[in-house]
Amino acid sequence: MESTIRDQIDQLVKNNDVVLFVKGTKEQPLCGFSAATLQCFNELGVDYKAVNVLADPSLRPVLQTYSNWPTTPQVFVKGKFVGGCDITRELFESGELQKLVAG
Repeated sequence: MESTIRDQIDQLVKNNDVVLFVKGTKEQPLCGFSAATLQCFNELGVDYKAVNVLADPSLRPVLQTYSNWPTTPQVFVKGKFVGGCDITRELFESGELQKLVAG
C-alpha cells in the first residue's frame, strides 16, 4: 500500500508545476501554517494543486518519507521539494518564490 501512495505522490509532484500538501483545502485551510502557505501562492496568482493530507490518514507518513520533511504543509515546485511554511514565506517575501515558479 505504501508504494501505491508513494507512486500517487510522485505522479502529483511530476505532473503539476506546483503542488501544496496542506491540512484542509484551498478554500478552507484547517491550520494557520497551511493558510499562510496557500496565501503566498494565491497572491502570486499561479495555478497550483492543493492536496488535503487529512483526507487520507495513510498519506502523511508516506509524504514525510518521500520528502524527508516531518511537517505539513509541504511545497513542491517543478518536481523539487521547496520546504514548509516558513521557508515558503521567506522565499515569497524575498521574491525568490516568484522566480522559482516562473523558472
